[in-house]
Amino acid sequence: MFNKFPVNPVRDLQRDIRVASGYDAVLSALRERLNPFGDRPVLVLDGTHGAAFDKWLERMLEAFGGQSARVEAVSAAEFLKSPAEIRELFKDNITDNRAFGYMTEAHISAYFAEDAQKRCKERLAALRRRTGEAGMGDRSDERFAAQTQRLIVLYGTGAHWLADGCGDVHVFLDLSRETQQIMHKQGLLNFALDWNEDALEKYKIAFFVEWPILEGYRKANLTGYDYYADANRPEHPVMVAVTDLVDAARDIAKRPIRVKPFFAPGIWGGQYLKRLADLPEDWDNCAWSFEPIAPENSVLIGIGAAIIEVPFLVIMNYAYKDIMGERPVRLFGDFFPIRFDYLDTIEGGNLSTQVHGKQAYIREHFNYVLEQQESYYIMEKREGSKVYLGLTERCTGDAFIGAVKRAQETGEPIEFTDYVQEWDCSKGDLFLIPTGTVHCSGKDNLVLEISSTTWWFTFKIYDYVRKDKDGKPRPINIEHAEPNIDWYKKPAWVREHLIPVPQKLREQGANEEYVLGKRQDLLFYVNRIHLTDRWRDHTNEELLLLNLVEGEKIRIRSVKRPDVFVEFGYAESYILPAVFGAFEIENLGTGPCKIIKAGVSPEWEVKLTDE
Repeated sequence: MFNKFPVNPVRDLQRDIRVASGYDAVLSALRERLNPFGDRPVLVLDGTHGAAFDKWLERMLEAFGGQSARVEAVSAAEFLKSPAEIRELFKDNITDNRAFGYMTEAHISAYFAEDAQKRCKERLAALRRRTGEAGMGDRSDERFAAQTQRLIVLYGTGAHWLADGCGDVHVFLDLSRETQQIMHKQGLLNFALDWNEDALEKYKIAFFVEWPILEGYRKANLTGYDYYADANRPEHPVMVAVTDLVDAARDIAKRPIRVKPFFAPGIWGGQYLKRLADLPEDWDNCAWSFEPIAPENSVLIGIGAAIIEVPFLVIMNYAYKDIMGERPVRLFGDFFPIRFDYLDTIEGGNLSTQVHGKQAYIREHFNYVLEQQESYYIMEKREGSKVYLGLTERCTGDAFIGAVKRAQETGEPIEFTDYVQEWDCSKGDLFLIPTGTVHCSGKDNLVLEISSTTWWFTFKIYDYVRKDKDGKPRPINIEHAEPNIDWYKKPAWVREHLIPVPQKLREQGANEEYVLGKRQDLLFYVNRIHLTDRWRDHTNEELLLLNLVEGEKIRIRSVKRPDVFVEFGYAESYILPAVFGAFEIENLGTGPCKIIKAGVSPEWEVKLTDE
């Protein structure tokens, strides 16, 4: 059974980590921490947009309230700029393009009024100055003080920044991107806004404005909080001290890591992943599974019997050197450079005909750090399925662009294979897709996409005049696509350069490793291990990604520490951190296995980090 909730256990900490699971335990821990501050301490309750601040306040009122105590709450939202001001401020980032914006470099302070910190601090000081009620008793009696203590709560996204050192205890409530996107579908608007045009605009604003600011804010400030709370389940938060979270992140980063897979339906989606992962019956299909796309996925950390869900970016914030290794860090900083994801079109439809922009174009037009390089590995297929890669011999720019523009205007579909080259595909084939290459997967394929960690910069050229679920035409990006298309990539060139023949690299007994794909213009390489029994390998001090593409089950065990191992099944992926070192892969199934192994190409020298 495909494991949708893989847990990464903390193994080597030489001390216990206290985990508060559920509101009773969380509030008990907060009471204990607040008690030394006497009457009217300030609790700063900050966190990711969408966190259930109201639920936390409700439970605090129950726990701290009563005849002899009360909670006085101050909302961070009181100090925000108006939604109209925020839209105006970020208009050049939001843009009028349906799909694409311009990545902001703003700080969280941009959301707030100019005098927000000053007014907030004055408000907190005024609340602190209020005289205490009569009959408070002997303050040296801690039990009595805990019972009668009154509490000031500054709550909401940005509260820590607003408090500017005035708070006594600070808590960060965090959500995964997956949870936020589920909430978006349920009506959550972008932070500090009061309307969205549609779901596409909502994601665009999150990607280009909200997440860069708020995730950057979390990264810069998290160690300034006392507690971190997994708030993905509003009815049952899980909280740990931030120092313990950092130690736990560093602990799991020394061994194989599997992120929590993130599934999503789509207009062209298929049925294979839905069945494989036992997804909800009411889903029409499953188009994507991310495993891993570093910014999108979270990690389940096992601390004793407790489990806490943490964005993978948080793990990277504190353990990227152990995960990445020296050379990748020199090239990419703390940016995790490679992604695995699935594209399922089995019993579905073709992906849009598309192209990805080149590095200089992505930087100039979208202020994003990395171009979108891709490859398609055909993991499963149905008879007659195709891959579309490069252009036909007779294709010209004027003819192709003219045809797709007319299709958009008239709503009449075109025969796109007059322009885009169709290829037969077989299980186990790899198609390389550097930027500038027109491509798409046809229906009835399960593609394992091995790519650079960029996923939004797909310029759609032609989408069969389909409409999205909201009834609106699917956005076509011809204005961005046309200047990025490599018109010389015709059949002979594609066959020679982008459809590689596997080359045997080495063997160990009956086991073999093949180079499947490597190019100077791709930052990743793709190898495949053919496993009969056991395979000995080494991370060579750089991250590796493994996926079991054929077979039942394998075990990866540390050579240095045989007690450290993970087991996983078909279609599951693991990240092997650079520090893991020598390892052995054992076939636990009844038949042979094949394992995709990907890493940073030894020939890649382009730095994304500033000198």
